[in-house]
Amino acid sequence: MKWILPLAVICCSLRAAASWGQASFPEQEKDPNFWRSWAQQTLKNALMLQQLNQNRAKNLIMFLGDGMGVPTVTAARILKGQLSGRPGEETQLEMEKFPFVALSKTYNTDAQVADSAGTATAFLCGVKAVAGTVGVSAKAVRSQCNTTEGNQVTSILKWAKDAGKSVGIVTTTRINHATPSAAYAHSVDRDWYSDNEMPAEALRAGCKDIARQLFENIPNIDVVMGGGRKYMFPKNTSDVEYPDVAKHGGTRNDGRNLVQEWIDKTKDKKGHYVWNKSQLLSLNPANVNYLLGLFEPADLTYDLERNLETDPSLTEMVDVAIKILRKNPKGFFLFVEGGRIDHGHHSGLAKMALHDAVEMDRAVGRAGLLTSVSDTMTVVTADHSHVFNFGGYTFRGNSIFGLAPELSDVDQKPFTAIVYGNGPGYKLVNGERENISTVDFEDKHYQAQAAVPLSSETHGGEDVPVFAKGPLAHLMHGVHEQNYIPHVMAYAACIGSNKEHCAHSVSGPGTRPLFPGVVAALAVVRFLC
Repeated sequence: MKWILPLAVICCSLRAAASWGQASFPEQEKDPNFWRSWAQQTLKNALMLQQLNQNRAKNLIMFLGDGMGVPTVTAARILKGQLSGRPGEETQLEMEKFPFVALSKTYNTDAQVADSAGTATAFLCGVKAVAGTVGVSAKAVRSQCNTTEGNQVTSILKWAKDAGKSVGIVTTTRINHATPSAAYAHSVDRDWYSDNEMPAEALRAGCKDIARQLFENIPNIDVVMGGGRKYMFPKNTSDVEYPDVAKHGGTRNDGRNLVQEWIDKTKDKKGHYVWNKSQLLSLNPANVNYLLGLFEPADLTYDLERNLETDPSLTEMVDVAIKILRKNPKGFFLFVEGGRIDHGHHSGLAKMALHDAVEMDRAVGRAGLLTSVSDTMTVVTADHSHVFNFGGYTFRGNSIFGLAPELSDVDQKPFTAIVYGNGPGYKLVNGERENISTVDFEDKHYQAQAAVPLSSETHGGEDVPVFAKGPLAHLMHGVHEQNYIPHVMAYAACIGSNKEHCAHSVSGPGTRPLFPGVVAALAVVRFLC
């Protein structure tokens, strides 16, 4: 009898799809003038972009949706609309409201389909790198400690810190995971989370684990929030939140308590360490100069499974981070990662991945409310894509997690719109494709069907979007190498090495632009050549 409820869900889904297909889209869309008026208003908005924002960027914010390829963006858009009771397709994500869009080529120097470590080195350090390495050039060899020295490359976070700006990192993964670690670490192996995960020869050769580098490489990172608590404490130290769960205990073999060391260092500088939502939201940002928030032993939970009482959302973390960082009159750089989008896809859990993407978009919207486009450049992009997609000629308003309207004409079985090219969702029953009428495909733990069996679904190799707004955002255009991104952001903020154009520039609304008159054209030409 377990099949009765799922079968009812299938029937309802098909009926709903048929209903949308007949006439249930918004009545106004039947009028050609609706589309003409919408297009004309969009045209007016586009014409306004001819007046380019050429101010100097006081603040820089980079949002990174890990694994957020174009299909994920589109599906998240539909989900956002459907969560609000609309068909979904006509919805706009906050990131899609940005006026400038580009495509980023994500390959690593040694990989056609990239990993998150090499890509993070590209979009944070401005240099393409080998897969599996962070903060080192392509001269470094993965897992070979003796190739680290002399091949380190610095990140835009360090460039901003060196310029006197406040800097922050916010992520839903471990703070020492591949993507955020490229902001501060130089490691030939992305998996060297603590000294416990490092080979003895690497330790003997003097290589440092990534958690240690978080506190030692760039002194006084102003805001750090994410997971990864267990990598900061000595082995066998019980976790503060899960004291009876052995796997969540400390991992360090060197006996160091990196959190306590940080607390001791910042206690007289308005530093605060927090590990849950209530502690975070009880802070008065006006009285906080340094913040370390470690909310889970490893990665944060998926947003769909987040404990609303104890676990902060990405939006809440971003809100607090900006309120602390913006106190600096010289401005700030903030890196924000929606990291569990990627994890959801790897597990074939499309519902988890897309809800995390929608939550990251909420954080993008919140950041926009706390800053101004006149002096804040905001970029939203991805490190790579996934072999995730949706299709099947679904009708307008069909649940993004629902069924295609017709059965397969080969095996006569239903299939969901969402599918993966490979992954754990590949299942055979009696030598045939699983009949999903026997499962609840709307469940958050449902693994969407995949064409090729793998224990973990893989990344995709296509280009990913780059959305940009604020000063000099128009330089994000066309198709570019991924390592182009931090160079543009640094150029807009007059940080890093390319600062010749900054001698007479000023920032803020009502002030002189970075490139007045003919000087603008000459400077841009010089930059691009």
